[in-house]
Amino acid sequence: MQKFSTSLQLMGNRFTITVVSSDPDFAETQIQIAITEIQRIEALFTTYNSNSQTALINENAGIQPVKVDREVFDLIHRSLHISKITQGAFDISYGSIDKSLWNFDKTMTTLPSTEEALKMVHLIDYTNIILNSENQTVFLKEKGMRIGFGGIGKGYAAEMAKKLLLNNGVQNGIINASGDLTAWGFQPNGKPWTIGIANPNLPENAFSYLEISNKAIATSGNYEKFVTIKGKKYSHTIDPKTGLPITGIKSVTVISNNAEFADAMATPIAVMGIENGLYLVDQLPDLYCIIIDDFNTIYTSKNIHLS
Repeated sequence: MQKFSTSLQLMGNRFTITVVSSDPDFAETQIQIAITEIQRIEALFTTYNSNSQTALINENAGIQPVKVDREVFDLIHRSLHISKITQGAFDISYGSIDKSLWNFDKTMTTLPSTEEALKMVHLIDYTNIILNSENQTVFLKEKGMRIGFGGIGKGYAAEMAKKLLLNNGVQNGIINASGDLTAWGFQPNGKPWTIGIANPNLPENAFSYLEISNKAIATSGNYEKFVTIKGKKYSHTIDPKTGLPITGIKSVTVISNNAEFADAMATPIAVMGIENGLYLVDQLPDLYCIIIDDFNTIYTSKNIHLS
């Protein structure tokens, strides 16, 4: 048995698909199947293509409901459930934030004022996403509202690709979407997969390792995208309630049985803060997390053992 891997850009991220097999042709075919599935999901959920179902929902905000595929409807339904349990810290209507004010590049030298930020987030409200399961429609109540799947899409795609590969007899593998990954089965040597948790100060290095099998991991960190203003670092993670970047947390790593759920929970835990975030994680079955604050203090939920 050996590992076969392919890396490429998908959904605006670097995906690496790894399959363990004794047959190179079988492995190559399966990797291609996974890539095709991720591309299919990208086409369905992208906001960059005006013909995608997501774009049509956004275009009709405040006008009329839009009939969508069951798959799109169900992902939005699950997203709204995560918004409820995180009290709005996760919200797919974050797409309404004006990108011209939050571009997180070198041209950004000041933060918007509190008033300006609040004006920007008034359209972010998951309770204004109206689902009709009978007609399979999605309606954004307010004109100008926009939804986006940046907080859950990668995990969903990884989970769907994994499901296909499992059905095709791939018993061991990893799908890694820029650090959000799902791993199942074992390495060729029969041991669990060893996954490094990125050091937020030196993201190329790991500060700790976890041995996992049939688990998913997702990390949200301020080292991924940030801006420094007057010597202070501001994360690209925006609190949907204030419209301002979160502070105090360098990274959140979530471990779950499901890549979609892990992906969706990493950012809201950062938004909720250390105490509330850990409290929520400890209430949810099969969910674990590691938080690193601005002073490099490590906090973990119950039952986490770092090596």
